[in-house]
Amino acid sequence: MTAPELISHLRSLRSESGIAAQKRSGIEPRTETLGLTMPVLRDLARKQGTNHPLALDLWISDIHDARILATLIADPARLTRDQSERWVRECDSWALTDALAFLVDRTPFAATKAQLWTTRQGEFMKRAGFATMAGMAVHRKDLTDDVFVAFFPAFTREAIDERLYVKKAVAWALSQIGKRNPALHKAATAEAKRIGKLTAPAARWISKEALSVLKK
Repeated sequence: MTAPELISHLRSLRSESGIAAQKRSGIEPRTETLGLTMPVLRDLARKQGTNHPLALDLWISDIHDARILATLIADPARLTRDQSERWVRECDSWALTDALAFLVDRTPFAATKAQLWTTRQGEFMKRAGFATMAGMAVHRKDLTDDVFVAFFPAFTREAIDERLYVKKAVAWALSQIGKRNPALHKAATAEAKRIGKLTAPAARWISKEALSVLKK
C-alpha cells in the first residue's frame, strides 16, 4: 500500500472502544488517535515488511496509530540520529515512546541516545532513554555487560523523578538488565538496593518494583 492507502485503511479500522480503553491506560496523545491495538498494528507491519520511506510518510501523518506503525516498519539500519531525535521530540504517549525505543535499540547509536535522552526534561523524552535501555537489554544479545553497567548512574540520578512514566521506565530498564545474566543480576540487585536507600518516594518505589522482578 501507499501511505495514503494505508492511512485510509487505518482510519477504516477506527475503534471508539479502543480509544476509550487506551485512555484508561493513560494513552491520550495530542495527535489524532484511532484506538487500534498492537496486535492489529503488528499484523499490518508484517504484511508491509520493512519499508523505511513508507515509515517516514506515516510519521508525518500526525496520526498516533500510524506513527506506531511507522516504528514497526522502519529500517533501523537507515534510521539516522537526527531522525530519531525529531521523532522522540514528537512522542506524545508512553505507547509511542516505547515503540520508538524498540526501533532505536537496534541502532549503533542506541546507547548514546539512551544516555542523552535520560537527561532531558520532558517526561516522554526521559522515558524514551530508559525504554531504549530496556529494549537493548532484551534485544541486543551482542552487547557486553559494561554497556549496561554504564547506565547505572542514570538510574540513581533520575530515581528521584516522581513522574509516573519516568519511574516506571527506570524500574523496567533496571530489572530487564538484571535478567540478562547472573553477573548483571547481581549488579542490578545491588543498584536497586542502593536506590531504595534514597529519600525520594519515587526511588523507594523503583527499588521495590525492580527487586520484585529480579527475585522471580
